Amino acid sequence: MFDFSEEELTRYSRHILLKDVGVEGQEKIRQAKVLVVGAGGLGAPVSMYLAAAGVGTIGIVDGDVVDLSNLQRQIIHTTADVDKPKVESAKETMQAINPHVNVVTYQDFLRADNAKDIVSDYDFIVDGTDNFPVKFLINDACVMAGKPFSHGGILRFEGQTFTHIPGHTCYRCIFKTPPPANAVPTCSQAGVLGAIAGMLGTIQAAETLKYITGVGELLVDKLLTFNAKTMDFRKINVKRHDACPICGKNPTVTELIDYEQGTCDLASHQK
Repeated sequence: MFDFSEEELTRYSRHILLKDVGVEGQEKIRQAKVLVVGAGGLGAPVSMYLAAAGVGTIGIVDGDVVDLSNLQRQIIHTTADVDKPKVESAKETMQAINPHVNVVTYQDFLRADNAKDIVSDYDFIVDGTDNFPVKFLINDACVMAGKPFSHGGILRFEGQTFTHIPGHTCYRCIFKTPPPANAVPTCSQAGVLGAIAGMLGTIQAAETLKYITGVGELLVDKLLTFNAKTMDFRKINVKRHDACPICGKNPTVTELIDYEQGTCDLASHQK
């Protein structure tokens, strides 16, 4: 027997009307615990949609504060939030959307010494970060803990995402090691069209809800890429590699690593 109030039944009525979700699926959403790493461009739409959907517990990890330059794409924050910790600004917005959700904040950056403890409390992890060292850290922590996660990355006019579940393709199966310094610029160096964050973040939110409810086909063993200039979407089959350094037969990555974030000479990427 489900104990949704009349207010909750009205709030979630469009989910409940879906025959693939229903009250049972909404209860799964209410019982779920999702961790969002990053309260920026990707984490903003992900967190807002998960809160609106009624995910029972949502954790947010981010040690940064809101900067004016964030507001072009990080829609969970407002001008009044500048200089406020991002996790606090995000929590306020999420609970304004849905007071029924429990938002757990971690005003810190994910590191090798805290990642395992943080991810262990959650059913699903969303990578909303903008740098390679943390993306590899999220992958490694989730693989070691047997946790599913959604990867997302954006730059300029492009985005990419895939979903990992234990036993299937992980981030290192596709990208073995972090790129060397000066190889790839970040959004703060090369720019990003603000709406791209929303496009990819909502896809990640949908993947999260699909995983929780068991509805549909996840982006497992598939890398989805898109270019907003042409609106071309491409789904690429990827596979788990036996030689993967963390999920392969003989893993060489056996502990979490804090890789250094290499700086990039932007001029070399504008020629």
